[in-house]
Amino acid sequence: MTKTSGSCAAAACALALCLAMAGAAPLRGQDLERLGPIPSSTATDAGSRQTSTAPQSAATADTATSAPSDYVIGPEDVLDIAVFDVPDLSQTVRVANDGTIALPLLGRTVASGLTADQLRDRLEAALGKNLVQNPQVSVFVKQFQARPVSIMGAVEKPGLYQITGPRTLIEMLSVAGGLAKRSTAPAGKTVYVTRPGGFKDLAIVPGMQRVAPDKIAIDLKDLLYTQAQGLNIRVEPHDIIAVSKADIIYVAGSGVRKPGGFLLEDRDSITVVQALAMAEGLDPNAARHKARIIHTKADGTRVEIPVDLEKIMKEKAPDPELAANDILYVPNSASKAAAKKTAEAIVQTVSGFLVFHP
Repeated sequence: MTKTSGSCAAAACALALCLAMAGAAPLRGQDLERLGPIPSSTATDAGSRQTSTAPQSAATADTATSAPSDYVIGPEDVLDIAVFDVPDLSQTVRVANDGTIALPLLGRTVASGLTADQLRDRLEAALGKNLVQNPQVSVFVKQFQARPVSIMGAVEKPGLYQITGPRTLIEMLSVAGGLAKRSTAPAGKTVYVTRPGGFKDLAIVPGMQRVAPDKIAIDLKDLLYTQAQGLNIRVEPHDIIAVSKADIIYVAGSGVRKPGGFLLEDRDSITVVQALAMAEGLDPNAARHKARIIHTKADGTRVEIPVDLEKIMKEKAPDPELAANDILYVPNSASKAAAKKTAEAIVQTVSGFLVFHP
């Protein structure tokens, strides 16, 4: 029994030793391969030299998983730089405002104005000068910060977006979720684009107006629905896109059934009769001869315009137009105090009105 046990123990030890030697052999081979010189890059390993770029977050204006290979690095971009088999040289760096990055052994190196491929080649050339044998470098744009575009106003997701390639105005509006819903703050009729460097070579076409040397106004309806030539301009970094909100007119006073604010949306104005229809018509006791329009001028002063609704309804007088922020006030004939209400008091009243959508 003792002899048999000894034989089993010896067999087990031999089996364990064989397994250990079988597992150790590939490990030794791997260690020797790592300690050897870095091989020269060939067509077979070119694919391993990554020079890719990827969006940082939802605020990046590209829906693809990587940016174009011709993306130009700029200040504030964050780069992952790795040197194969030399971990001490691998760094995550932010491009400084002067366009340079700080790297071990190389010091400050220009990165701004280069693509990831170009920066990789430049770093490999610099490291190959008596520093690293046949260096293989990968450059990865981790965060895009150099090409911001601001989108504000009547869009679903206003904010600061980073663009990584050519983008048009319609594409940027889509990135921001499109125009704001009618239930919140619907868009008006104009989108403004401000460009810090100005619009030097931009041709002004119908549906577009130059508001200032660095600002243009584009008709939203023409841009989105008619696709007029030249309106869908190319957006550049640091542009500011502002979509105007819909203008409002107000119908006030106890002489109408539903006083409130009413959106003009893509219209410049509406008539008095149209405004009364939005307010669900006149109250039976409306003082039709004592209505008035309160119009605010550009300098902030207010003008009161008497309106005889009786004559307008019978087509014996023109139907006046109401522009943005105008107030149509219709008092009740049963209340003398309401008929004498001042313009200032009426303006304060409409400030708390609900805004209705047509």
